[in-house]
Amino acid sequence: MLQKISLFISTAILAVLLFALSTRFGSVPPLGSFLSPIQGFWGNAETGELTGTITLNMNDLQEAVEIYFDERGVPHIFAQNEHDLYYAQGYITARDRLFQMELQTYDAAGRLSEIIGPSILDRDRRNRRWGMAYGAEKAIEEIQKNPQIWEVVTAYSDGVNAYIESLTQKKYPLEYKILDIAPEKWEPLKTALLLKNMSLTLAGRSNDDRTSNTMKYFGQDFIEKWFTVKPELTDPIIPPSREWDFEAELPPAPDSIYVPASAREISPYEPPEGVGSNNWAVDGTKTQSGYPILANDPHLSLTLPSIWYEIQLNAPGINSYGVTLQGAPGIVIGFNENIAWGVTNVGADVLDWYEIQFRDESKEEYWHDNQWKPTTFRIEEYAVRGGETVIDTVVYTHHGPVTEVTSQMDENREPAYHAMRWIAHEGSNDLMTFYGLNRAENYDDYVEALKNFTAPAQNFVFASNQGDIALWVNGKFPKKWKYQGRTVSDGTDPAYDWQGWVPRDQVPHIKNPVRGFVSSANQESTAPDYPYYLDDDFAPFERGRRINDLLGQMENITIDDIQFMQMDSYSYYAETLLPSLLDWVQTEDLDEGEMEIYNTLIEWDWYMEAEESAPSVFRSWASNFYESIFYDEYETTEAILRYPDRDRFVEVIKDEPDLSFIDDITTEEVETRSERATTSFIETIAELTEEFGEYGDSWKWGHVINNDIHHLAYLPGMGIQDVFSSGASDAINATNGTHGPSWRMVVEVGPEVRGYGVYPGGQSGNPGSKNYDEFIEPWRTGQLFELRFLKNKPETGESFPLLISME
Repeated sequence: MLQKISLFISTAILAVLLFALSTRFGSVPPLGSFLSPIQGFWGNAETGELTGTITLNMNDLQEAVEIYFDERGVPHIFAQNEHDLYYAQGYITARDRLFQMELQTYDAAGRLSEIIGPSILDRDRRNRRWGMAYGAEKAIEEIQKNPQIWEVVTAYSDGVNAYIESLTQKKYPLEYKILDIAPEKWEPLKTALLLKNMSLTLAGRSNDDRTSNTMKYFGQDFIEKWFTVKPELTDPIIPPSREWDFEAELPPAPDSIYVPASAREISPYEPPEGVGSNNWAVDGTKTQSGYPILANDPHLSLTLPSIWYEIQLNAPGINSYGVTLQGAPGIVIGFNENIAWGVTNVGADVLDWYEIQFRDESKEEYWHDNQWKPTTFRIEEYAVRGGETVIDTVVYTHHGPVTEVTSQMDENREPAYHAMRWIAHEGSNDLMTFYGLNRAENYDDYVEALKNFTAPAQNFVFASNQGDIALWVNGKFPKKWKYQGRTVSDGTDPAYDWQGWVPRDQVPHIKNPVRGFVSSANQESTAPDYPYYLDDDFAPFERGRRINDLLGQMENITIDDIQFMQMDSYSYYAETLLPSLLDWVQTEDLDEGEMEIYNTLIEWDWYMEAEESAPSVFRSWASNFYESIFYDEYETTEAILRYPDRDRFVEVIKDEPDLSFIDDITTEEVETRSERATTSFIETIAELTEEFGEYGDSWKWGHVINNDIHHLAYLPGMGIQDVFSSGASDAINATNGTHGPSWRMVVEVGPEVRGYGVYPGGQSGNPGSKNYDEFIEPWRTGQLFELRFLKNKPETGESFPLLISME
């Protein structure tokens, strides 16, 4: 009897176990297949690298292709025609980064809930209501008009699909097994979606609603003081000495600025601090070699796998090296035998919100230019995993999609609807720019390539072996009257519509300036005399001025000098604010421990070095002091308001000891600047002590900076936490939490081009590969790898251990 009971219990447990191993629970995959030594995650452990010959259908390739891998896993593709080149690029990129490619495009298309479930549905809705897929479809329409680029895109897609079709479940990337999904066919639309995702990251920012609310709450004088006036230390990208030899045709402005209903429920996209970049080029008069040197380090989200993939492309008419975005053909940042180029984000105002007046609740018509105009409807269907299919209807006006119903600041106003006009909805063929740059031989070729670029607007820096350097603030910029789009616009009045585009030859640019260098760091594009309005919200002056200060002083510059400069951690923010803060502190109110830390700040040299504790104290103190000035006034309203930039704040708080905002309106006393500085300092020390313990090694900036490199999908155990780093958002080495220099590159262009670079990650997207994160430590310490730029296929015996022949 006992044996029967034991047998019954064992059978029941086995049945439950079998059920559990074959059943998905929420986002957890069926553990049986996941743990299988054949089909599961064990199949992703790498015991050796892919080498040898890949046999493909001869209908796919026109001629044989050879791909050489160097010791860092970088592919050097040698093809005999363009079709095969991009086919091979698609294939090999998918081999190393397939899940990353798909996840980014699922996100852009608003389809993450299909593979993750209801928890991500709001993000999907946001992306579809912002018209991400709509913009990608418009881009594909434009790309198809150019047979040359369409062939590039389709060849790339065919290569991706050839790799997908070669996979068995055992060889699926690990993330597919965790999510229990399979790769889907790669369509050219996905390439367009990837590019729209970059537009969201770099051109998806808007202060319209915040500025409208702030103007209504604090008044026009507040806007003028804090947002119109720029800091005296501002050093624009195009030097003020540049003269504009054209007459700008500006659209007329309305007689008064529209006052909208509160836009505080729009929930605007907010790129985190750190999304920016540096680039510069120096001409041969300032270098030891006599040849130009170009540098670039775009600051983006730091993830594993990295946003970038390093590659060389060689075929008749092209030999280019650099980094590319997974899912897009060609090289985005890099060099060839004749030129080098790099990019930083412009930050132009190319996203405006319009308050719309519908005729009735059907939303079939809206009022514009003294007439009712028809809307269109786009039906969005969300096939939510583990839930019911959700249907959403998005209304489109001529401005763009209507995204949200706003709440009211004025009780007498009706609820308002807001439509968006966004550059990402323009039909564009941005790939044509990179196609041209990859093949460019000189300045004229560079300029011709840039004509095709729409968004996100970028500062394209350039250097050539002919000795030229240049920088174009490049993109498609709407013609606006001054400050148009700074606030929410009147969707009924055509005066607020975009009035055409800034003519191509009138966008800001400069070639071979007398000072011997060009640079950009997301700061103001031009001096105030440039006639067209681009935006009123650029990055603080700090990085841009520091770069220009250094380049202005440097002579006989070498690649090593530029490499060292990219790691510069000097804080202009500390230089301009900290001495005053220290002067304002009432030291008699500090205890012995606080005085020790205070004296450390006095002795500090303003470099944000990982081994120093002073940077930790300064950044926390500066934040608390800033908040103490504005928090009480800003928190008296539920509306979302726009805060002043820190560089303008420093200038004003130093010049105006009686600034009204210094007083805390929630207390009866009248606080002084000195009291605010003292109180915020004491609070800072208490907060740091609570979080990091007593003052000591745990306060070092390398710990406090909290530099984490997460897995792209935030899968636990697949990222690198607490990377001990120097730098700060206001330093050239703009490491800041989860953001920072995503690719550091230095190139000297001469008779023999020399390139060096590194990014925080590795070539492989497989966590089981040694090439997954092997570059992080060199990146952290400022090392650069020599980029092995080959003019021809490697000779027998050269140190290229891996070769794939595609035939």
